[in-house]
Amino acid sequence: MRPFPFITLLALLCQPVLAHDYRAGHLQIEHPWALALPDDTQALSVYFMLYNHGEQDDRLLGASSPSATRAELHTHIPLGKVLRMQKVDSVGIPASGKARFGVGGNHAMLFGLNRPLVAGTHLPLTLEFEKAGKVEVEVFIEADIPTNEHPH
Repeated sequence: MRPFPFITLLALLCQPVLAHDYRAGHLQIEHPWALALPDDTQALSVYFMLYNHGEQDDRLLGASSPSATRAELHTHIPLGKVLRMQKVDSVGIPASGKARFGVGGNHAMLFGLNRPLVAGTHLPLTLEFEKAGKVEVEVFIEADIPTNEHPH
């Protein structure tokens, strides 16, 4: 058996972790992220994918963060050739289904940010579900839109 080369091990350990998942019962929250913005920005959109591996529907009821004074759930609706952002009360996650929170669609919106959000840092976010309850996640602040994120 050939020994594992040290340089290969070092390379694997030094690679950035791009995806991170959280679980709450039958729900999976995949890669919460936001785009780094200028220091004086007071609002931020947060994106992630929700998977429901259970046999019952659930709903995302809201979000909160100690890094913001207020958080809301939003979606985009077409208004002619323009997408208009609109607040929603909740978003359903069907049994054995998914709900996408992505560019041009559903997202969590944070207002009144209390610190600059620099690429490579994180911010805490609590998601509140009807059945799964409150789930604390870390939102990765990205320099660019992740390659797996495709706007509508």
